[in-house]
Order: sequence, then C-alpha cells, then structure tokens
Amino acid sequence: MVTATAAAARAAGRGRPRPAEELAEVTDLAGLTGQAEAAALAGIEGLPEGRTAHARPAPGSGGAPGARHGLRRRRPVPPPASRRPAMYLAAALVGAVGLGLVTTDDRVAQADSTEAGSHSVSVAQELGLDGGSQAAAIESDAAARLGEMTASRTAREAEQAAAAQVQAEADRLAAEAAAEAARPDAVLPVAGARLTSGFGLRWGTMHSGIDLAAPMRTPEYAAMDGIVLEAGPASGYGLAVYLQHENGDVTVYGHMDEILVQPGQVVRAGDTIALLGNRGQSTGPHLHFEVHVGGLNGQKIDPLPWLRERGVAI
Repeated sequence: MVTATAAAARAAGRGRPRPAEELAEVTDLAGLTGQAEAAALAGIEGLPEGRTAHARPAPGSGGAPGARHGLRRRRPVPPPASRRPAMYLAAALVGAVGLGLVTTDDRVAQADSTEAGSHSVSVAQELGLDGGSQAAAIESDAAARLGEMTASRTAREAEQAAAAQVQAEADRLAAEAAAEAARPDAVLPVAGARLTSGFGLRWGTMHSGIDLAAPMRTPEYAAMDGIVLEAGPASGYGLAVYLQHENGDVTVYGHMDEILVQPGQVVRAGDTIALLGNRGQSTGPHLHFEVHVGGLNGQKIDPLPWLRERGVAI
C-alpha cells in the first residue's frame, strides 16, 4: 500500500517541469543509451549514506529507542531528486527507439519507392527501342495497318452490297418469270359476260363476230398479248380497238363506252383496254368481238373455236 509520503513525492515529481535537455530531439541512439546508463548509475550512487531503501538492521544490533528485537521497519524513503532525470531519460529512450523504428521503416519504404521509380523504364526501352524515331515508326506502321484493315473492310462491305443487289435483282427476275409462267396465254374479253349473239347471218346480214352482254363500264380485257393497232371512233361500232397478236391475228373490240389504251401500246393477255358500253349500232350494253386471221384485212372467223383452241370456253 502506498503511503501518503510516497504519494506526495510522486505528485511532486509529476508536477516538476522537465529539463530542456530531457526534451531535446534524440538523434543518436547509441549516445542516448550511454547517457541513460550513466544517469541510472548516478541516481543509484547518489543516495545519501546510511539511507538505503528497505534497509533492515541485523538481529541483535542496536537500534533506535523503542525498537523491539531489531525488527522495526524503516519508513519508505522517496527516491531522491537526482534519480528522476534518469527515469525521464529512460522513458524518452523507449519512445525514441519506437520513433526511430517507425522513421527507419518510412525511410526504407521511401528508399524502396525511389529505387523502384529510378528503375522504371518506358515500353520502348523494354522493347529495346531507343529514341522517338522508332516509336514514330511503330505508330506509322500501326496507322498503315489500320488503314489496310479499313480498306479491306470497305471492300468487303462493297462486295456484300453488290452481291445483295445482284441477289435482289435475281429475285425480282425470278418473281417476274414465275408470274409470267403463271399468266394465261388467252382470256375471255369480258369476265362473267353472257353470249347474246353468235357468228353468222343475222337479220339477212353477216354478223362477223360474237356479242358478250354485261353491265355498263364493265372492264374489257385483251384476249392475248399484242400491240394496239388502232383505238378510237369506228363506223357502226361507235368506239373500237384493234389488237394484233404474235401469230399475226387481229382481234376487234367494239361499242365500248371508254377506251383506255393508245395506238402502239403493248398489252398482255388480261390487261384492261376499255370499259364496256352501248355506242354505235347497239341494242344494249355489250362487247362486239371479232377475229381476223393473219391481219387487219384477213379472213373473219368464228371467235368461239379460236378461243377454245387457246383454252378459253364460253
């Protein structure tokens, strides 16, 4: 248990200002160690004579009056003031050693970092290149290769676009060929018409064609592929269209209400050439249809067998 006298001594020691030499910066660890040892020895040797800590008289020796059997304990003596600087110095030594270790670690790390930085080299040095000329050559070569790649890609894209265009044209031609193959060689001039008069004598005169009755402005079609020879007013027909076909035969369409083609126009079987009407010498809306074999002034024949030969039945 600490006595009041010892506590007071310790409090006095803590309140005492530290000497300037104890707070000085410690730079020499070896010298500091020597100073600490010398101070410790001086503090121990500086005790007053006859005042040793915890001294106990030998049995039977004389003691102070009132002592019993020489076993009286001496009152603890506070450490002399001369030992306190040594204690402070020892504490400073411990702190300085720790600080020195930290500082040394920092300096080693900085040295390692400096050494690593001093040994850093550029990519060109790693590749054994010297100077900016070789780097410029590499950049130039890379640019040339990139240009070649770009040109090659552009050429491939152009080839692909051309191939796609060729394929599209081929597809279009194939579709047209398919449609052409599916298109009939001949058609009935008026769809859904009713035969009202045939080829031959009628009322004492020759009826050189057939009559196909249908409502007004019903579409009239080219019976076969051909070219328009004439299209316009015609005696007895009101309006008439003359088509010449590949085999030389000519078909005639009369009494229409409106003509939709012009002379020289090429038509295909099934193309609309006029709208059915009642013009000219007519008793009602109908199409008068004739066939002239071999040309416009060729022999007029019955259109029904001619149509049947081409797959068209009425």
